[in-house]
Amino acid sequence: MTELAWISTAISTARPQAMGALLRYFRDLDAAEEAFQDACLKALRNWPQNGPPRDPAAWLIFVGRNSGIDAVRKRARQAPLPEEDQISDLEDAEEDIAERLDGAHYRDDILRLLFICCHPDLPATQQIAVALRIVSGLTVKQIARAFLVGESAMEQRITRAKARIADAGVPFETPGAVERSERLAAVAAMVYLIFNEGYSTNSGEAPARAPLCEEAIRLARLLLRLFQTEAEIMGLTALLLLQHARAPARFDENGEIVLLEDQDRGLWSRKMIDEGLALVDKALRHRKPGPYQVQAAIAALHARAEKAEDTDWVEIDLLYSLLEQMQPSPVITLNRAVAVAKVRGPEAALAMIEPLEPRLSGYFHFFGLKGGLLMQLGRPEEARIAFDRAIALANTAAEAAHIRMHIDRLMQEGAARTTIQTAR
Repeated sequence: MTELAWISTAISTARPQAMGALLRYFRDLDAAEEAFQDACLKALRNWPQNGPPRDPAAWLIFVGRNSGIDAVRKRARQAPLPEEDQISDLEDAEEDIAERLDGAHYRDDILRLLFICCHPDLPATQQIAVALRIVSGLTVKQIARAFLVGESAMEQRITRAKARIADAGVPFETPGAVERSERLAAVAAMVYLIFNEGYSTNSGEAPARAPLCEEAIRLARLLLRLFQTEAEIMGLTALLLLQHARAPARFDENGEIVLLEDQDRGLWSRKMIDEGLALVDKALRHRKPGPYQVQAAIAALHARAEKAEDTDWVEIDLLYSLLEQMQPSPVITLNRAVAVAKVRGPEAALAMIEPLEPRLSGYFHFFGLKGGLLMQLGRPEEARIAFDRAIALANTAAEAAHIRMHIDRLMQEGAARTTIQTAR
């Protein structure tokens, strides 16, 4: 690893810990971020000469805190210096530094930082954008590219989110056990949203949005280090790993979507799959099932099948049934219908999803599945209507192209039937 590479890795790994601690000291996102950036610049000058510190996070916190205090004093140079307790918790940086940088503070600082980013007053897109900027350190340009918006628009989005967080007066005290549990659930949901933002893409956008999936996995692993016995965090991490393991096989060379059953499983990342499967097994041994664990167990069944025809659809149907009980949702029922079609046939699956249409009338995947089931039942005209609706609702060009492929197949089959009848 080159000198610059190991410094970059050390800084990115230490960032959540350092930003969390600096936020606790300064109680202001912008001030904490500026202090951290100053510490990073000093690290780039200092570490190549003196070698890496024993604890990069502690070094960055220590230096960033001093830098932040200096900045406060410079801004107040023309005015009387306020009392120390008015500059947040800014006693001499050297005091009790070892005690303040122990593992417990790291955990609370990081969790507080993540929780602030997923403040309930913020829309989901702003939560994700702030988390990627503050916690992960992605540049505004990188985030804007991933969200497919202009850089200035993303800058405004992040600025508005920071302002709303500041106006909300979020408490900075160490959370208690109950609050920590509530925060953990919110943070896990935010990490899941970040992953889905990267996963829901087409082949042309995949290179820009793949870092979102990778960052979500990194944050999930971070949560898992902080809460090593939480089965749901194991399940979340496993789910993201197992889903992302299939990324190289999700699109063909023309950028068209490749369905799971048609994917080249040799392209799947065996390393990610092995890690995900180990986490699934570990989580289930805790016997505290939750939605992330159930979804991970479903993904694990797909990963364990060497060929598509080896997939245990009966077990997947049962797991989706359990997930329906935990999180009743028409989308979960729609997903279960895929398994039902494999186990009990397309007619049973169609009967299951038809009552969902009023609630899923604007959902691309509903009409895509409905059209596919109608095709299997030999009802081409109805299938075409469903497919036309799916194209109108497609979120990406790849989704629309995938549906057009089914329509082309219907037209070919119709032409073949006409030829046979003419021959008769």
